[in-house]
Amino acid sequence: MEKILVVDDEKSLREVMSIMLKRAGYEVTEASDGEQAIGQVNKEIYDLVITDLRMPRADGMDVLKAVKSSSPETVVLVVTAFGTADSAVEAMKQGAYDYLTKPFQVDEVQLIIRNALEKRRLSTENMLLKREMASQSSFAQIVGQSEAMQKVFDVVRKVADSKSNVLICGESGTGKELVARAIHYNSARSPMPFVAVNCSAVPETLLESELFGHMKGSFTGAVANKAGLFEIANGGTIFLDEIGDTTPAIQVKLLRVIQEREFRRVGGSQDVKVDVRIIAATNRELEKAVADGSFREDLYYRLDVIPIRLPPLRLRAGDIPLLVAHFLERFSHESGKAAPTLTSEAMHVLLGHEWRGNVRELENLIERVVAFSTGTVSDTDVRGWLHHALAPQQSQGVPTDLPEDGLDLEGLINGIEKDLLMRALERSKWVKKKAARLLKLNTRSFRYRLEKYAIKGGRD
Repeated sequence: MEKILVVDDEKSLREVMSIMLKRAGYEVTEASDGEQAIGQVNKEIYDLVITDLRMPRADGMDVLKAVKSSSPETVVLVVTAFGTADSAVEAMKQGAYDYLTKPFQVDEVQLIIRNALEKRRLSTENMLLKREMASQSSFAQIVGQSEAMQKVFDVVRKVADSKSNVLICGESGTGKELVARAIHYNSARSPMPFVAVNCSAVPETLLESELFGHMKGSFTGAVANKAGLFEIANGGTIFLDEIGDTTPAIQVKLLRVIQEREFRRVGGSQDVKVDVRIIAATNRELEKAVADGSFREDLYYRLDVIPIRLPPLRLRAGDIPLLVAHFLERFSHESGKAAPTLTSEAMHVLLGHEWRGNVRELENLIERVVAFSTGTVSDTDVRGWLHHALAPQQSQGVPTDLPEDGLDLEGLINGIEKDLLMRALERSKWVKKKAARLLKLNTRSFRYRLEKYAIKGGRD
């Protein structure tokens, strides 16, 4: 429910406005003068403020400045008598959305208010869209035909329209956020926001403010009121990734949101009601965390209403060819290059790899293949890329110890050589003579190596 503050020293007009707005379904607060209104906006966030211009103690311009200082996203309408329209225009220059001239028609007021709130909604949706696009750039669509993934898809379809909380468990890189998004966008909440936050990526001191918002002056740097992610996600879904890394203090606050459907902003004195579905995810064994006391047992059971466990890629190797084809198509389209072809031997290497980084590791590898390869990709190429990814910190990519099962020396050397050729070309902006000098090679030797690894492009 959207919140509106009505500010006017005329009690009758203020009451008429309040009755009209409440009937329209808004939550309304009244203030009888500018000073009282400023006190309200400094302790509460409103979607819309309607304020008279001429009032005792503090006028409408003072209210406007206080609103824009404490909550820049709040929309402000100013109300003025006919003779003070110039002041209203000045208020618009200071950030007011529009002004109403007394006396006004009810239909006119309702239309302006609807348009003003729609502007705020569009602004919020635009912010969420930017977050969504940034988030989606790191993930591909869910791909998989294995029995394990079909079970996951079946659970997603069954629980999408449930109101129950979901806990997704699985190793890093298995696609937990993708599953959370699938649940949201297949539910009745899909028109409303999906908001994702990585609890381990936000410093402990800022996570409370990020989740629940804060009031101006509640801590150093809090220069304005700020709505938290729970408030932004109202009506939709919030995805709490790496929930197992939260502190006991945050866990207590999350438990209250789940139980009471309300929270209090940092530095705030009023409770904020929300309707949000929580989908949490973790790569930790929360049962062990409960046992050792690092995670609250009551919160665990509140989150683990619908458990989903994602299998690691090594246990669904049959999906690897599908994923490879998907990533080849995606990255070749993004780069505008023809997709390279993997030999059957190269695919065999991928099928036998351990994939400790799961789907994300495979995604990164194929992105590298598309960036650096043309034509056919051999098993030797793949082994080189895999070794490079596994040992980026080792000198020249050479292992510090010989694995018990041995290693492919030729593949290792070829992979390192090809990688250095590509690095030299990139550093020299694909000027071949400069790249050859970087590697202390003559032009003929350098060209031979380019042909050996089918590296094309660049200029002399």
